[in-house]
Amino acid sequence: METEWLRKRADGVASSCQSYQAVNGVHQNQQRGASASGCSSDEEMIDLASNKSGGGAMGDDENAHLHSLHSHQGSAAPGLEADELPPGIGQYDDFHTIDWQRDIARDRMRHRYIAKKKNDSVFNMIRGAHDAWSGWVCVFLVGVVAGSVAGVLDIGTRWMANLRLGICPKAFWLNKEQCCWMSSEMQYEEDTCPEWKMWSEIFSAGRDGAGAYIIQYIFYILWSMAFISLCAMLVRTFAPYAVGSGITEIKTILSGFIIRGYLGKWTLLIKSIGVMLAVSAGLSLGKEGPLVHVACCIGNIISYLFPKYGRNEAKKREILSAAAAAGVSMAFGAPIGGVLFSLEEVSYYFPLKTLWRSFFCALVSAFIVRSINPFGNDHSVLFYVEYTTPWMFFELVPFIVLGILGGVVGSIFIKCNIRWCRYRKFSKLGKYPITEVLVLTLITAVISFPNEYTRMDMSELISLLFSECGPADNNKLCDYKRVYHNVNDPVGLAPAGEGVIEAVWLLLLALIIKLILTIFTFGIKVPAGLFIPSLAIGAIIGRLMGIGMEQMAVQYPHLWVFSNECSANCITPGLYAMVGAAAALGGVTRMTVSLVVIMFELTGGVKYIVPLMAAAMASKWVGDALGKEGVYDAHINLNGYPFLDSKDEFTHTTLAADVMQPRNGQLSSLTQDNMSLSEVESVLRETDHNGFPIIVSAETQCLVGIVIRRDLLLAIASAKKLQDGITGNSIVMFTDTIPAVPWIGPPPLKLRKIVDFVWSSLFVCLLSHLSGHFYYVIFFRRLR
Repeated sequence: METEWLRKRADGVASSCQSYQAVNGVHQNQQRGASASGCSSDEEMIDLASNKSGGGAMGDDENAHLHSLHSHQGSAAPGLEADELPPGIGQYDDFHTIDWQRDIARDRMRHRYIAKKKNDSVFNMIRGAHDAWSGWVCVFLVGVVAGSVAGVLDIGTRWMANLRLGICPKAFWLNKEQCCWMSSEMQYEEDTCPEWKMWSEIFSAGRDGAGAYIIQYIFYILWSMAFISLCAMLVRTFAPYAVGSGITEIKTILSGFIIRGYLGKWTLLIKSIGVMLAVSAGLSLGKEGPLVHVACCIGNIISYLFPKYGRNEAKKREILSAAAAAGVSMAFGAPIGGVLFSLEEVSYYFPLKTLWRSFFCALVSAFIVRSINPFGNDHSVLFYVEYTTPWMFFELVPFIVLGILGGVVGSIFIKCNIRWCRYRKFSKLGKYPITEVLVLTLITAVISFPNEYTRMDMSELISLLFSECGPADNNKLCDYKRVYHNVNDPVGLAPAGEGVIEAVWLLLLALIIKLILTIFTFGIKVPAGLFIPSLAIGAIIGRLMGIGMEQMAVQYPHLWVFSNECSANCITPGLYAMVGAAAALGGVTRMTVSLVVIMFELTGGVKYIVPLMAAAMASKWVGDALGKEGVYDAHINLNGYPFLDSKDEFTHTTLAADVMQPRNGQLSSLTQDNMSLSEVESVLRETDHNGFPIIVSAETQCLVGIVIRRDLLLAIASAKKLQDGITGNSIVMFTDTIPAVPWIGPPPLKLRKIVDFVWSSLFVCLLSHLSGHFYYVIFFRRLR
């Protein structure tokens, strides 16, 4: 009986290897007319073994019976499956994990079929060429669309953020900076551009005085509440998945988890609008993290234009990895940093071709953003700096100290934020998300307005903290007791003036406010990123340390540290702000290589890679010492996502046989051709396994393949609807073997196309039954 089945299986290989429909869901009309010469290497090996055994071990009667099976091969038996698979076969349920090996094998079979057919006709040749370049075309389209969306979001966010403070009457669609470009005056104070009108001026209260201050305060709060109310309602009504930064879920999705709708068109639309509204409301959050989610939504939608990626979840994740790189590239103008971010932080499966395509996608998106020029300058980066003073060797000590502080602050933030998010999740507060958002926005607006450093947009604050003081600067951070005879005089060390002292106290207060507000803000039910708040907190710490080092050099110029290398101006507080920003972001996210590259691309400060590296490594070490998880990994664990980090190390010594033994009773399995439909349905009812192994028979438990529960349920439901005569006594057949005798009883249900066959297992079974146990043992040992 067992030998007879193996002969039938060997004979059936010829028909099984001609169609790749079972692994990619594509209709094929010539499945049964194809020749056996197109089999894969594994299938040829099985066919060869069966032919050899047919010439030696089999007798004449057995060969005659095998020939009779060939004669029945082309006949149509009752109950044969339709050419088209039922809709949904090969896909995954929501909140399930994909089968990487299965999807990769499907793509290999699809590619093998196309390569085999491309020389048959001109159409197949064009089809093969399209398949080869479709990946590059897909990532190109993702880069173009993502860059365009990012440019629109940058322009819209700046305009709405400035709308809280005033308006440009001559052209209301211009933000404050663009409005002031129309001014005919060559010089003016920061808040006295004649073309830009504050709300107090619109209501004839002037710019100064208590009345003007109250009017500005009221409009600041009203606009903030209006923006966040609209944002919260849109998210709650149309796209509940458009909350948070999205990087936590993107990491989980790229690791193989399915979250239906998280990368859909409604999420893309609402996330794009919502992030503009949330940032413009003045909350302590940024849009750079959500831009990664937006880019991945674009990648997911565009991938459906190419069935090679849209129908294969494993291949689709190659496009999503490239889209994540484009998200960072268009957010910061850092294409190389975006690729490294995708590789280091979010991607789980990252082959070499994905690296090339990610770089190309990030390049295209950066080019599109540069063409739109949302920053309004000659640079494609967000915070361009150009320091005239090089860093000194002794400054590595304060840079490392900044890294340590960044690790400490990042760990404190993670622990406090996770505790608050856990409380929100398991308390009554989680039932009122919109109320929480409105109350938090009101508190943020009330607290932020009196302090000019918390009132301004965080991107403007970071740019101000990164900047180097010059003769023409008149902000408080540059109020030193210097005397300039002309504009070409070098900027040397000088004692701090009243403006610098006042700015230090305001920055200290802003640091406390930003840290506390960010702890409560990250995780609320609106789009909320963490990159910019982390950079702002770190930049404040760095600027304060830079001012302290600068004043130490002024007060104690004869110290050996300063006397040898500090003759004129050796301390640049803006550089300390840049290093502090990198340290804080590294402490929160635990990034290293990608962080350094993003920072020097973000600022254009290529000469300061060593300080950035020192701070990033110190921040990483200190953060890991205080807590192993970064903020995104911590939120993955909080949400209970099934994420297995490829960077984790495991020391388990348990053998596979120890964990594969069934705990209670026998292992649930299906036989290939002798179980009735009612028996199969009984197995489905009594178990909740995601898949079932297909074996030869209860006596011969050789593994034939595996069938996924979802595919089996869909195929049975479709067969009952489309085939006549299907009853509970119908035999469920997972093979193409056709009986030599006329079929008696209800028609069988043939489900071969939904089975993933294990060819190596079939070969082992073939050897064990046709060549004896001795050769089977030798072959199995070689496989091991």
